[in-house]
Amino acid sequence: MIILFYFSLVLSLLSSDVLASVLAIDYGADWIKASLMKPGIPFDVLLNKDSKRKIQSSVGWKQNDRLFGSDAAAVAGRYPADYFSSLKLLQAVPYDSDAVSFYKSISTADVVETDRGTVALRRPDGTEWSAEELIAMQFAYVKQLAEDLAGEKVYDVIVAVPPYYTQFERDAVVDAIEIAGLRTLALINDGTAVAVNYAMTRTFPTPEYHIIYDAGASSIRATVVGFSSVATDPKSKSLTKDSVQISVAGVGFDRTIGGTELDRRLREIMINDFQRRYKRDIRSDKRGMAKLWKETSRVKAILSANAEAMASVESVAFDIDYRSKITRADFEIACKDLKGEFARPIFDALANAGMTLNDISSVILTGGASRTPMIQAALKAAVGDKIAMNVNADEAAVLGAALHGAGLSKQFKTKDIRVQDIGAYDIQVSYPAEAKTPNARPRTINTLVFPAGSKTGSRKTLTFKRSDDFPVKMAYKSRPDSAFPTEVLQADIIGVADALQNLTENGATDPVVKATVVLSESGFTSVHDAVAFGEIKDESFTGKLKGLFGGGASSSVEMPEDGDEGTVGEQVPLSESSSVASSVKKNETIALDVQVKFPTLSPMSMQGKRQARSRLLAVDSEEAAKRHREEAHNTLEAYMYRLRDLLEDTSPTTPFFKCSQDGERKRISEKLQETFTWLSDYGDDADTRELIEKRTALEDLERPVVHRYKEIEEFPKALNNSQMWNWNTRVFLGQAKHDLVDAEEGGQPSKYTAEEIVALEKVLHEHERWLDEWVEKQKSVKMNEDPVILTSEMRARAKTLENHLQKLVKKKPPKVPKKKTNAQATTPVEETPEQERPSGTSSSNEGAAHDHHDEL
Repeated sequence: MIILFYFSLVLSLLSSDVLASVLAIDYGADWIKASLMKPGIPFDVLLNKDSKRKIQSSVGWKQNDRLFGSDAAAVAGRYPADYFSSLKLLQAVPYDSDAVSFYKSISTADVVETDRGTVALRRPDGTEWSAEELIAMQFAYVKQLAEDLAGEKVYDVIVAVPPYYTQFERDAVVDAIEIAGLRTLALINDGTAVAVNYAMTRTFPTPEYHIIYDAGASSIRATVVGFSSVATDPKSKSLTKDSVQISVAGVGFDRTIGGTELDRRLREIMINDFQRRYKRDIRSDKRGMAKLWKETSRVKAILSANAEAMASVESVAFDIDYRSKITRADFEIACKDLKGEFARPIFDALANAGMTLNDISSVILTGGASRTPMIQAALKAAVGDKIAMNVNADEAAVLGAALHGAGLSKQFKTKDIRVQDIGAYDIQVSYPAEAKTPNARPRTINTLVFPAGSKTGSRKTLTFKRSDDFPVKMAYKSRPDSAFPTEVLQADIIGVADALQNLTENGATDPVVKATVVLSESGFTSVHDAVAFGEIKDESFTGKLKGLFGGGASSSVEMPEDGDEGTVGEQVPLSESSSVASSVKKNETIALDVQVKFPTLSPMSMQGKRQARSRLLAVDSEEAAKRHREEAHNTLEAYMYRLRDLLEDTSPTTPFFKCSQDGERKRISEKLQETFTWLSDYGDDADTRELIEKRTALEDLERPVVHRYKEIEEFPKALNNSQMWNWNTRVFLGQAKHDLVDAEEGGQPSKYTAEEIVALEKVLHEHERWLDEWVEKQKSVKMNEDPVILTSEMRARAKTLENHLQKLVKKKPPKVPKKKTNAQATTPVEETPEQERPSGTSSSNEGAAHDHHDEL
């Protein structure tokens, strides 16, 4: 709670006018966790509509109603072909891959191929949704939850992904983000996100290395992370406890084991047991398979804390109620071949980092499957007492991602945690060698540009000696997984010949092509840009004079042309020379066109994403219309029952009876009965407009009764308000008249003129006469008759009087003349003889008058 308060306080100190919300999502095969960073909102995980801290990663349909999370899972047994879960396993995978075969073994969904060669899922009505679209639906659902909490639109999102994700999978995540109407702030490897969470409240006076061990549903991965304090000022040797450097040193993973594989094996125990006992093939029954899959999760959770559990599924298939005792021992026997694999990612990560267990302070467990006893036993046997459980296994990744996203946005003031991640695979550049002779054998040159372990955020400039357009391919040196190809993209560099000729004509010698390749912070590799580059000598006197005093060194990385392979190393400065006769060289570049295409597995095109976005918006719009119709139906129905209750209560003391007439009640009753009949016969097919019209027709009949009741209820308040302003005005007028008389007799000047007082008095008398007249008329009006005087008019007339009164009250008093000082009276004044003074004045009276003004 201290942590949550600290971050909530920090965020709330910033102006909400300039801050945007940042949404973080940890999208797992089984569960979605989300967190919203917004000033004034406590830093915590986002709750779903049932106030749960995590959301099942599922979407489904109950007939025409789309459902998410636990609502979708609840109807999976009834609509197994309309229920889609574990979609993370299908991100960007080719249709003919082993990943799809595995998915078919655990899911009851109908899997089909897209026009891109990836996977879509088909509903029983024939509608097909790509994996990206279905995941986008879930992202959009989380987005709506965040907007409900934030009270504003949410756009920026950071998503935690496994470190082993290929560029194909990362593209699929970004495609789903965009289809959901969000913007990608960044992707962060989930192990790194956990490391950020770990560093939130800790300082590291001496460097430490820990392993983040994440046993999730889709896989197991391990990340070696270094933590250290860093100096705020690079020139200063002092450290600050608020600045932490996180450096990923190595990663290891196994994509074939995880919580989903354990669930599959546990369900196989139940399937075999069922078929042995009942001699029926339950695999042919989709409902039965979906029900067993749901029961598997429950049984596995029980076995994590108990030696045995009772599986129980009512009418699982063929009208059979299935009950069976499952023991932990049977479960572990079914998984015995995995026992040696659970800890392998740890040692792979250490090997990649060039470390041993002795260099590690602890192995931090996270991920839901880390609670499984067989996994914990395997880890304990491998790493001994280094196991640590000091982060929230379910929420550490999303909270770390949220904090990192807030830091990236540069709009939040958070703890200074600097992150340096690495790439998991060797990435090479391939390009065809330029033929020396017309009959030369075509050769391809492969050069490793980003070895596994390269820092994300890196960029390298490659130099090519080319004379014409050529392609550059970026690819994994070896297959990252059996499901994915090696070639990532191809960048065709266009316009080379013309650009080189242009440089040559300007005096460049041996111009070349330079291309910049990038490994982004989010793990994407790309050819950023390409230019034709040349050095041109400045032969002018000024240029030679500059050359006399030396020129700057230059650097370049030349790509090999004579061999089949090469490695890009550090940039090496070329020879530097200076002499009296040398000339200064100036660099000149011409931008080249870079056209990117995808030779193997392409991400969604911009047009494809727009179409997918339109499809989702259409579904959202249809569901919104359906909700509005249901609200209109429910509101009409509730209103009708309330009106019926009013009519049936014939007691003369009820407000409705007192304020209504016999004819009105009869008309309402007839219309109500007519509407009940219509709702019963046609209500299910009626649209929103018809439902609203039916309610409006009833409200029009009831409105006069409601109006009378409200007027009777409000009349005493309005009358009291009017009388209050009458009394206030009379009190004011009495004082104002007294001040005016006092001023005329030589007293303090009046703040108000006689004309102003007369005008206010006139307004008062008019208001009093009107009020007396109409209140007297209202006394003879019965409760079930329309009032002759409206409370709204009473308030308006009282407001007129109030405004006149306030205008005078707020009037500024007149300025009082200042008394002249002795220094100002320097000119002698001839005294008028007393007999010549005006009558009623004297020298002593003048002095008294001056004294009176001095007091003012």
